[in-house]
Amino acid sequence: MERIAYQEIPEGLFPALLKLQAYIYKSGLDRKLHELLATRISQINGCAYCLDMHYKEAVHAGEDPIRLISLPAWRETTYYTPKEQAALAFAEALTRLPDNGDHEHLHEELLKHFTKQEIALLTLDISQSNTWNRLNISFGSVAGHYKVGQFS
Repeated sequence: MERIAYQEIPEGLFPALLKLQAYIYKSGLDRKLHELLATRISQINGCAYCLDMHYKEAVHAGEDPIRLISLPAWRETTYYTPKEQAALAFAEALTRLPDNGDHEHLHEELLKHFTKQEIALLTLDISQSNTWNRLNISFGSVAGHYKVGQFS
């Protein structure tokens, strides 16, 4: 399954991504929200490696597994706060990038729960999760071996 091994990626690529990830982790964004969004993004993109990682990290951070399992149907449940719902809608829109590119209503909803600085950080976090998904899917990273804290 693995198409490109860690030893075969260009030197500096992985440390650069980890440096950006560390910035996101230290930014003040809620870690449980990060894991919730990363799990949903990984579900959309079909990244098994990232689903394995974010599920384990989220549960370790105290997330309820039912909320993770229910993410594909988040609009139909009462498990998520309005703040989380706004962030999930934003994550889905940025992951799928609709043709119309109209994110005005999403930003209006986000501004009810986040500052503009937090929205900028959410945007970076969502973009980074999508980058990790695309790399792991392309490389054929094998799921199931991730240990909590491995990349924290």
